[in-house]
Amino acid sequence: MFENLTDRLERSFKLLRGEGKITEINVAETLKDVRRALLEADVSYKVAKNFCDQVKEDALGQDVLRSVRPGQMMTKIVHDRLVDLMGTEAVGINIKGEPGIVLVAGLQGSGKTTFSAKLALFLKKKKGMRPLLVAADVYRPAAIEQLRVLGKQVGAEVYTEEESKDPVQIAKNAIKKAREENYNLVIIDTAGRLAIDRVMMEEISAIKKAVDPTETLFVVDSMTGQDAVETALAFHEKLQFDGVVLSKLDGDTRGGAALSIRAVVDKPIKFAGTGEKMDALDVFHPARIADRILGMGDIVTLVERAQEQFDEEESKKLRKKLAQDSFNFDDFLKQIKQVKKMGNIKDLAAMIPGASKAMKDVDIEDDAFKEIEAIIGSMTPQERDNPSVLNGSRRKRIAAGSGTSITEVNRLIKQFNETRRMMRNLRKGGAASMMQSMRKGGI
Repeated sequence: MFENLTDRLERSFKLLRGEGKITEINVAETLKDVRRALLEADVSYKVAKNFCDQVKEDALGQDVLRSVRPGQMMTKIVHDRLVDLMGTEAVGINIKGEPGIVLVAGLQGSGKTTFSAKLALFLKKKKGMRPLLVAADVYRPAAIEQLRVLGKQVGAEVYTEEESKDPVQIAKNAIKKAREENYNLVIIDTAGRLAIDRVMMEEISAIKKAVDPTETLFVVDSMTGQDAVETALAFHEKLQFDGVVLSKLDGDTRGGAALSIRAVVDKPIKFAGTGEKMDALDVFHPARIADRILGMGDIVTLVERAQEQFDEEESKKLRKKLAQDSFNFDDFLKQIKQVKKMGNIKDLAAMIPGASKAMKDVDIEDDAFKEIEAIIGSMTPQERDNPSVLNGSRRKRIAAGSGTSITEVNRLIKQFNETRRMMRNLRKGGAASMMQSMRKGGI
């Protein structure tokens, strides 16, 4: 996410390194490169120009402290302006009502249906809502089936009327059902087209007028850049939506939509889709995104994801095992599964300050733990519980059973033993002992 933009901005700030102070000349040179970086990220020319003008005004009005280098000051100014550009603060969703009604709009292929299911799961987990998903795309049977499948995955009922071709009546009937059966949230997935047309706009407007939603959200594909902004503007003129959802933000996105859409449409970005899994939906925090764009990581989001997967009972069991020095491969596997639930490994690494640059050219597969899980899965219960019995013949059998090599099996066992040793030292002697153990193990 934003890798190219991050690299370009970093090169831009290098122009100020070694400079004793900020001047009109070196600011102009830096901002010329910043503007080029924004345009390459598919930010609209007008937005890029206004952004650089504001940064220039801020920079030339700053008295740089002796302890702060000009490059660092420029980074701070650009960061603050990026936050302003994307909306300053995270903005919540309005789901108040009996029931709360969320109308989801967007072009075909933008990710509306997937987002609708993700939102249902998000609000179930975060707010304890009981959602009803509504299939109001009467033109594509595949969209109805997709919503039904996704609804099953997230544990939400899906309302359909497959014989009906009237999306307005379907939406009204769904809301009636919600009131009768005590659903406190209705999410309406509407039809899209490959391009904006009059019929689609009239239809979505009619649905909005009929159901009077508490929240209307426009879903846009992050990878479409300025095209996404123009589409959002056209929808907003007709719908007056309340907020924007950026889908596929984890993909090869240049960042144009995220950086332009708030300035052009003047509506907040409320959510961002960050992966294919149903729980890969984040509240959009402008400051955190600015941090990531400038290579500063996003520790807050990383901690929040970890906390979401935190199981207090499992944690107590793990502490007890550590106290008894009985941490085994089953426990190791549980920890791996918790990490996997947090999201894509490369995306998680990018949230650690400085790691994004280090991981740039590292190819990490989505299922990076596949071989480890296969090796552990090929062990017997006795071997997982008591790794000390893993002699040469057992390791050979495990390698054959997992489709890996003896070298890979040996490497995993070594990593497991080092992990257990570090945990033991941390329990006994604190961080100093752990660091000593890491040095001895060559970590």
